[in-house]
Amino acid sequence: MGLGRFRAGALQRLTDFFRLEASSGIVLIAAALVALACANTPLHDLYEGLRELPVQLRVGALDIDKPLMLWINDGLMALFFLLVALEIKRETLSGQLSSRDQLLLPLVCAAAGVIVPALIFWWSNRGDTTALRGWAIPTATDIAFALGILALLGSRVPLGMKLLLSTIAVVDDLIAIVIIAVFYTHGMSFVALGWAAAAIAAMAILNRRGVTALTPYLLLGLVLWVCVLKSGVHATLAGVVTGLMIPHVNPRNDLDDATEYSPLETLEHALHPWVAYGILPLFAFVNAGLALGGLGMDDMLSPLPLGIALGLVLGKPIGIVSAAVLMRAAGFARFPSGMDFRAMLGLGLLCGIGFTMSLFIGSLAFAQDGLRYTESVIGVLAASTVSAALGYGWLRVVLKPQPTGR
Repeated sequence: MGLGRFRAGALQRLTDFFRLEASSGIVLIAAALVALACANTPLHDLYEGLRELPVQLRVGALDIDKPLMLWINDGLMALFFLLVALEIKRETLSGQLSSRDQLLLPLVCAAAGVIVPALIFWWSNRGDTTALRGWAIPTATDIAFALGILALLGSRVPLGMKLLLSTIAVVDDLIAIVIIAVFYTHGMSFVALGWAAAAIAAMAILNRRGVTALTPYLLLGLVLWVCVLKSGVHATLAGVVTGLMIPHVNPRNDLDDATEYSPLETLEHALHPWVAYGILPLFAFVNAGLALGGLGMDDMLSPLPLGIALGLVLGKPIGIVSAAVLMRAAGFARFPSGMDFRAMLGLGLLCGIGFTMSLFIGSLAFAQDGLRYTESVIGVLAASTVSAALGYGWLRVVLKPQPTGR
């Protein structure tokens, strides 16, 4: 009976997750369109002034002084990465990533979907060492945006496609976290890192002692964020570490999982709507405002945006679909129920929607280079739009509506 309740609760959480991600993807698209409108109308100066609005926090000797855009990118996005870490930990312990059979296909597809776009970007920009800092921009998939497109297809979409897409995106996020930690960390302060290590150790001790109250973890997470911000490591990684330290119960416990949650699930449920409908749209609003005046085909076809666009639009489906086909041919994995090669191709096209994480990595890669950052935004927006249109159009043709009672 307990197992039945667990399965029913897991199915309900999965349904809630897809509903939330799909609707938040539509909000995300709207926020990006509003940003583009503001950047290309008489509201441009007001929009730029808002992005550059200085915000200062001072407590004794601690002084954090950043424009509003960086508070969002370094501060609020740490909550996004906290949520990502919670989802990764839950999926690893009790979800889609807990079984080797379930994990193998999305893991290999996600890895191929990172490697092939990175290689395409490198080929397009191999003569420009500055542009090559953005090699990771076309490696990400925006799950909210992609599920938002799937939502437009309604009953045509099999559950197995949603599960595979979401799992690939989760693994993508995990790879992106590692990339950010390894390749986009500069000028480290070892004193600040020492204090960060002390905060992590304190959370580990709480975890080992079985402390399940969220407050001490979140307070230590705030301390960790300040330390990491001052250390030179990107501050959003504090959210990742904090999320991995939040305790999660064994799925075979006696909890009624339809109504009771572990500390991790409690925080995930509380945080998810704020991230989906607040933080990510706000991030899109301050980062997607590209002034299009004066831009021509030469700008779009320059190596940096072209490498990003080709990496997302071509590299993602080539990597993901090729990996899936080879895995199936070798007998290591099967396509999810309701999916054939044509459906897999459509999924690969949707994975070319980079958007949130791609814009974020672009802001890290070209933080001191306004021209290159603008070019990266051009590539991300163009590629995400094309991938969304191609993916939607293709799946609209190849997927048949499912019976309503099914």
